[in-house]
Amino acid sequence: MKSVNVTIRVDEDIKKQADLLFNELGMSLSTAFNIFLRQSVREQALPFFVSKHVPNEVTLAAMNAAERGEDLYGPFDSVEELMEALNA
Repeated sequence: MKSVNVTIRVDEDIKKQADLLFNELGMSLSTAFNIFLRQSVREQALPFFVSKHVPNEVTLAAMNAAERGEDLYGPFDSVEELMEALNA
């Protein structure tokens, strides 16, 4: 198998985060990229769901609050408790 070099441009912060993640997974960025390419070829598609859907303002606010650990409810001891909270 003959290897070739590929040059790609990425945001510096994203690259740093990816390097840390893949290092924790025991691989290099190059290995992760090769896995991505092989899986794309195997599936003849991107190996993850891509959508242009953008959450509305209410959903974005809820997502941001959850990331900050705010407005979280639970855990619940039963499905009934969960349903009561959802219906409240």
